[in-house]
Amino acid sequence: MDKKALEALLNDMSTEEKVMQLVQIPGSEYEASAEITGIERGQVKDNVKKLAGSTLGIWGSKRLKKIQEKYIKEHPHHIPLMFMLDVIHGHKTVLPCPLGQGATFDPDTVRKGAEMQAQEAAADGVHATFSPMADLCRDARWGRIMESTGEDKILNSRMATAMVEGYQGDDLKDRNYIAACVKHYAAYGAAEGGRDYNNTELSEHTLREHYLRAYGEAIKKNPAMVMTSFNSINGIPATGNKFLMKKILREEFGFKGVLISDWGAVGEMINHGFAEDQRDAALKAMMAGVDIDMCSGCYSSSLEDLVNTGAVSVQMLDEAVLRVLNMKNDLGLFEDPYRGIDMDAGPVITGESRALAKEAVAASLVLLENKENTLPLRKEKNAFIGPYANNKKLQSSWAFSGEDENTVTVWEAALEAFDPESIKVSTGCTMLDQDTMTARGKRHVDNWEVENTKFMAEAVKAAEWADTVIMCLGEDFAQSGEATSKVSLKLPAVQLKLLNEIKKTGKRIVTLIFTGRPLELNEVRELSDALMICWLPGTEGGHGVMDVLLGKVSPSGRLPVSFPYTVGQEPLHYDMYPTGRPRPETGPSAFTSSYLDCENGALYPFGYGLSYTLFEFINPTLSAQKMSGSETITAYVTVRNTGAMKGSVTVQLYIRDVTSSRVRPVRELADFKKISLDPGAEEEVGFIINEEMLRFWTAEEKWESEAGKFLVWICNSSRDGQPLEFKLA
Repeated sequence: MDKKALEALLNDMSTEEKVMQLVQIPGSEYEASAEITGIERGQVKDNVKKLAGSTLGIWGSKRLKKIQEKYIKEHPHHIPLMFMLDVIHGHKTVLPCPLGQGATFDPDTVRKGAEMQAQEAAADGVHATFSPMADLCRDARWGRIMESTGEDKILNSRMATAMVEGYQGDDLKDRNYIAACVKHYAAYGAAEGGRDYNNTELSEHTLREHYLRAYGEAIKKNPAMVMTSFNSINGIPATGNKFLMKKILREEFGFKGVLISDWGAVGEMINHGFAEDQRDAALKAMMAGVDIDMCSGCYSSSLEDLVNTGAVSVQMLDEAVLRVLNMKNDLGLFEDPYRGIDMDAGPVITGESRALAKEAVAASLVLLENKENTLPLRKEKNAFIGPYANNKKLQSSWAFSGEDENTVTVWEAALEAFDPESIKVSTGCTMLDQDTMTARGKRHVDNWEVENTKFMAEAVKAAEWADTVIMCLGEDFAQSGEATSKVSLKLPAVQLKLLNEIKKTGKRIVTLIFTGRPLELNEVRELSDALMICWLPGTEGGHGVMDVLLGKVSPSGRLPVSFPYTVGQEPLHYDMYPTGRPRPETGPSAFTSSYLDCENGALYPFGYGLSYTLFEFINPTLSAQKMSGSETITAYVTVRNTGAMKGSVTVQLYIRDVTSSRVRPVRELADFKKISLDPGAEEEVGFIINEEMLRFWTAEEKWESEAGKFLVWICNSSRDGQPLEFKLA
């Protein structure tokens, strides 16, 4: 439909029809079995159900076709309904959780994964996903850190951008792609106390310098939607925040797409104490520029009257409705309202999708310890012990459209890789301590003590038989994601007890940690000969893990987020600001910025990860020691694989602005490149440094660089390397 026809359609619609295009209702109003991702707000009135512009939480080509046929037939202008779904890290084929994808440091792999997700979701009738999540996350207590790609603005920017490109392709009318939604705008990852839905308190400097960067970069790729966040920011709920939504999002970032609230966020402004009632909430959301009210009922109950009384202008309403109609038009729904949903077969998991998922898993695994080359595994007697050893729940709580039956467990992959007589499996213990709270409620197991006594006895017997024990431990899949904030980052006590019991057998221990967040791993490290983070790896988790355990693939993942010594360090991040009394690297630390009982930095820092081979960084150098604003400097290093195995390494470039009008971080990631080298091979890696990379939010509240000295590291993690120096004139 061309622009004139679309405007003519808009002009012919009644006020009620226009308002309802801005209303999204749960899929459960059309299909009882639809997935609900929030709190049910009550039954929707018939007129809303007939006219609402979009729905969410429902998929399946046959049932969506039936819903669409009925909806179009009853709609006065036969405008198609838009179907949206939380396709976060997989639809049928589930990839590693986003935090695991961040660990790949490989935007191309992430882009391919998003493209695969789009193809599967589109074949199931889905038009739009609520992804990527571009939130910067520095607090492991916040469960939704699992949905982020980490604590660094550059890494998050690259990954969010790659996801938008993968979901949307070159043309949204292509039935193989779906609309992306950048979320949660803004700064949801900085919720106070790491508590979900909580207030965020950030200076404009910190907001702009760190938290807004990834949203802005992703928006340059023209995502169809942006979603408001649940939190208030400096006392103003994001969903009613004109500064964020109009000045920054629309004016500065140039976003022209649809702005949608998160589930119920418009109505929740009443709970915040920012809106008096539903009418006031609808007014304030509209004034902030929110186009679609997701499931709060405020627009459907109050917006028409606000327009009729002149509180909201017809022009403002029309602008919002036109953005929604444009999105439907960009998706080709006016020409093909059954886009993707007229295919009876729906999506299927293919060999190609499994291969891509397995590759992503292997690339995401982060090897933290490997004492005396415990890994790769030897072809001897190996026992796989722990609640994740043969567990199908390898996807996160945000992969609800994937089926457990398609997941390959670690044990199933082991049966394919080893002589069955050379391996054993044992559950070892329950996943959780008794009466543990998860996002799905309290977990209670009858006869819990009896069960665990039995499990541990069997596990010890298997360990005594084996030469090496592979401990498969971690948090339950429902302990990370939305509404899973925690003040403890330790493994369940029952799992730590199991690990201690197995240690007593004296056998080599390889510990695999399945998690959606950083954990405290001091005790685990001491008890393990090798330690590897496996995240929540998804459908091909077992195969991807086994490929790395056996050395078919050398681990190449790097931590996208710092792992603390203790939860008391949170929020924790590598790019901290220097203080007037820095803690010395050696010697006494009295009267310095330090803890009495803990290191300042992470147990395992951002960017850290081991390999089965060795990489030497030879002669890092700069092409010049001075540059002007119009010039560039190239930072070079030669990387050589000095080990005996092919492997990949992420070469990381960090920069520090030594003296400036605002205190700058001790170092910041500026660029990274992942390369693969055969044994004995070497490659020169170069990074171009330009003036734009040196800009920051200055004391004058402008994006500018300032003349002076800069330090540069070309290294293997945020704690490695010796600095080089140049000056900006």
